[in-house]
Amino acid sequence: MRPAEPQPLTILVAARDEEESIAETVAALRRSFPDAEVLVADDGSRDATAEHAEAAGATVLRLPRRGKGPALSAAERAAPPGALLLVDADLQGDLDALLPAEGLRIAVFTERQGGGFGLAKGVARALIRLRCGFAAREPLSGQRALSLHARAVVFPLAPGFGAETRMTIDAVRGGVPVEEVELPLQHRATGRDARGFVHRGRQLAGALLAAGPLRVNYRGLRLPLVGWTAALHEPLITAIGLADDRWSGQERGFREHLRAGRTTGVLKLVAIPLVALARTRSLSGALLVALSANVVNQLDTRPGRALKAYLAAAVVVDAPLALAVLLTPYDLREMTMLGDGGANGLGAMLGLSSVNRFTGRGRWVAISALAGLTLLGERCSLGELIESTPVLREVDAWGRRP
Repeated sequence: MRPAEPQPLTILVAARDEEESIAETVAALRRSFPDAEVLVADDGSRDATAEHAEAAGATVLRLPRRGKGPALSAAERAAPPGALLLVDADLQGDLDALLPAEGLRIAVFTERQGGGFGLAKGVARALIRLRCGFAAREPLSGQRALSLHARAVVFPLAPGFGAETRMTIDAVRGGVPVEEVELPLQHRATGRDARGFVHRGRQLAGALLAAGPLRVNYRGLRLPLVGWTAALHEPLITAIGLADDRWSGQERGFREHLRAGRTTGVLKLVAIPLVALARTRSLSGALLVALSANVVNQLDTRPGRALKAYLAAAVVVDAPLALAVLLTPYDLREMTMLGDGGANGLGAMLGLSSVNRFTGRGRWVAISALAGLTLLGERCSLGELIESTPVLREVDAWGRRP
């Protein structure tokens, strides 16, 4: 049997404001791996990081500031097929022992440098063990070698500093061999000062979010689903939406779900009206809640769109505002997503508040309007309608990243 040919290697370096160290890191990588392309993902640096990286021989991908995970994911999409080596921008040391990787190989620093009290690292270890059973020594190490198969399994990465934690989880659950290799490496360490604790706090928050449910948005970013927070107000309908987040297929719209048969979309079509009927004890109330849940869900196709619609309607029908106000900036900045659970839960909140506000003819007018929007969304797309209408398009774009 012929031995497998070595996979071409691309080195990915995520960097933000690293002008003091990036040139040395790139130069060392080019010496160690002369046949590899070094691709630096400049994550919205405000200094000369990009210029110094290019001068040292790297190819630079200039990106808006999105965080480490999205920056590396954008670089992976720009990289040619083959194995990957992920490296932090301030690394010092030889990574030869990580290659070739048959799966995912992670560098463990021989000597601990800086750090706090181990809370972020301990939580990340616990999350990895809980989600996939792997006992990680170094859950937060950014020095990782990936085979072509491992690359396909773990990308796109989770956002921010949760990228490494979720990468390990996805690799193990995807059947990729994971190995940790102890190496004499150094990097700029954070200490037990305000800056260090802020950094580790972000690592901790990133790991917690990354270990939960994630979804890829229209731009290819893999984001945490936070719509489960709507369960604080509407637990049952939010749970039905979460089932759709977890097990949904490619079907879109009522017709596709009904044609496919047993899908989570059909579950929502049946279960949400039944829950609403039990809550409101009226057919009109059940219709109003179910249609509201569906329309808000249809609008959740771009950052902030569903939440803006919710906030506008909530003022009219006196629905809860606090949760939506809290989630909107994160949704607009593409740091989180509502998902079906959040959109259905928020829509149900609007519907239930509308039941209390509208009676008689007013309620049926609201039902007719929502039914019309639902039918329109089945025929074309509410998002396409918004984007083709100048005033709606402008309002829709407020606060969203370009």
